[in-house]
Amino acid sequence: MWFGFYKGGHIFRGIIKMIKDMIQHAKKHPGLIPQFFFTTLGISGATLYLIRLARGPHVTFWDKKNNPEPWNKLDPTYQYKFVAINTDYKSLKKDGPDF
Repeated sequence: MWFGFYKGGHIFRGIIKMIKDMIQHAKKHPGLIPQFFFTTLGISGATLYLIRLARGPHVTFWDKKNNPEPWNKLDPTYQYKFVAINTDYKSLKKDGPDF
C-alpha cells in the first residue's frame, strides 16, 4: 500500500459515503443544491489559494533590518498581482532609477 497509515482506505470510504449522503439529501431536498454547490466552491477556492501560497514565490519579506525596501529589488516584469487582466508584465520597462 502506498498510503502508509491509511490501511484499507478507510478515509476514502468515508469521503465517498459523505458524497453519497449529500446526493441523497439533495434528491430529497432540492433547495440544498445551491448550498452544497457554493460550499464546495468555497472550499475548493480556499484550497487552491493555500496551494498557491505554499508553492511561492513569496513577495513578503520579513527582514526589515537588512532589507528595508524590498519592493525596490523586484523586477518590473514580475507579476505580483493575483490576476492581471490588462497588464502585460513581460513588456514593461523600468520607469524609475536604480537604488
